[in-house]
Amino acid sequence: MRYVDELTDAVRSQLALAYGIKDQLGSALRARLREGYGLADLRADARAGLAVALLALPLSMALARTTGVAPQHGLYTAIIAGIVVSLLGGSRMQVTGPTAAFVVILEPIVARHGLGGLLVAGVMAGCILVLMGVARLGKLMQFIPHPVTTGFTTGIAVVLVVLASRDALGLELAGRPSGTIEFIGAVWDARAGARAGDALVFAATLALLVGLPRLHRRIPAPLVALAAVAAIGVVAGHLVDGFAPRTIGSTFATVIDGEHVRGVPPLPPLPVWPWRLGDATGSAFPIDYALVRELLPAAFAIAMLGAIEALMSAVIADGMAGTKHDPNAELIALGIGNIVCPFFGGIACTGALARTGTNVRAGARSPLAAVFQALVVLAATIALAPLMAYLPLAALAALVLVFAGNMGELRHFGRLMRIAPRSDVLVLVTCFALTVLVDMAVAVSVGVMLAALLFMRRMAALTKITLDTSVAERLAMPPGIRLYEIAGPMFFGAANRAMETLDAVGTDAKVVILSMKGVDVMDATGLIALESTLDRLGRGGRMVILTGLAPEPAALLERAGIKRVPDRLAVAPDLDTAVSMAIVHTARAT
Repeated sequence: MRYVDELTDAVRSQLALAYGIKDQLGSALRARLREGYGLADLRADARAGLAVALLALPLSMALARTTGVAPQHGLYTAIIAGIVVSLLGGSRMQVTGPTAAFVVILEPIVARHGLGGLLVAGVMAGCILVLMGVARLGKLMQFIPHPVTTGFTTGIAVVLVVLASRDALGLELAGRPSGTIEFIGAVWDARAGARAGDALVFAATLALLVGLPRLHRRIPAPLVALAAVAAIGVVAGHLVDGFAPRTIGSTFATVIDGEHVRGVPPLPPLPVWPWRLGDATGSAFPIDYALVRELLPAAFAIAMLGAIEALMSAVIADGMAGTKHDPNAELIALGIGNIVCPFFGGIACTGALARTGTNVRAGARSPLAAVFQALVVLAATIALAPLMAYLPLAALAALVLVFAGNMGELRHFGRLMRIAPRSDVLVLVTCFALTVLVDMAVAVSVGVMLAALLFMRRMAALTKITLDTSVAERLAMPPGIRLYEIAGPMFFGAANRAMETLDAVGTDAKVVILSMKGVDVMDATGLIALESTLDRLGRGGRMVILTGLAPEPAALLERAGIKRVPDRLAVAPDLDTAVSMAIVHTARAT
């Protein structure tokens, strides 16, 4: 019967978990529909979706190219993620798709494991994100310190500039360098092959991207600039001998029904097994433990950076639109999106700040605006695929460079270097250097660890044990009684350090009163530290009286079996009672 009860409890817990996830999914859309959704709202969402699609269409291709995969994989990500995450997520205004921040993580994966390995890593990252959402870790992302995120974003911007230099100069690199330093070396070695035509296209596109928004903010600068440069490039190619900048059509090809199609295939995202798309050599590969272990650090980096960027974007969207998002629902939806995308050829996705901001400013009213954006991108992928083949790669590089400049925080980076405490500067420089010089997967892992250590260090500084002499004088306590007040959480980062104060209790003390009214939280490490202190004081012949226990620490002590022991340990409901008990014990001992 006991085993039946245990099985029943396990089933109930799983059902409760499944119900909780089901209740979270789509919370933003369901809440908006309950408020009422009419034809005017539908029109507003459709207009906003169109405005976002004008930005998402060229940017998705540019980011995919910079990552090292064919442009259509960026489009597929915008389509699938835009639909799945928006319908299931916890943010009303969030637009999800490929982002510039991910390029730094994804490009080394493509170099080492090919497109198939990249997609498998995306599925693994999606599983991690779902687990984070189920474990309700969404709000913990706000504890990532500013120096960590600033180090990441500034380092990412620098790496994006380096990666864009290849197409900006029309270079053909030898092999596929997997790191920033290796990439710079490969660009330097290939410098003799720089093409003037590509450099001119890059400069012209950059000028249009910077200049058009100054003429009118509502001009979709990326789409207009890329279309204009592509048209000029086609005309110049016919009029000027030798002017042939590299384009999507001249670089990428897809075999459809035995026929080579140049550029982006005019097809919607179709189901595919990610591992069949090939590793770095183009060969299909099996999913085994060795591969999963090798891809796990990259998957963790994708999940962590995706969570940080998505929740940061959702917070900014809330501030712009006056809404409120559910961070755990957003993480679960983002995880599902990253699981589904690779099975349609899409790369890793997260909340896109620029597209989300455009969505809000364009008047979006519900998550359906992001769905409309995805549908517009889908229609353009099918209908405009032949025209996309004429887009110069140098123009896409210019678009990436502009977004790198927008996301880079060089001014803020320099300000933090001047005014931040030394520990924050160390974290800032470490995250920046690892992002640029080593690998984004390593940078994210170390950054999260540094964030945790920095948080523990500062929380530990808040937990103190002080000898309270003012109360002793007010209550006229006789000699031999010491009153210590513990203030702050007793957790693994602070407990042992705080308890060191009690090492100074003199041999003349007969009773030690520990006032714990300032301790709201106590974990296992805090419990063990307290037990060790109680044991040491007891062996020294001193009586310890605990007072002011909050419900959570009191319940923990009870579960641990810490009970009253005559002349060794007592628990008092308040300070006055504790002092009276101490006076009685002292009088009896003398």
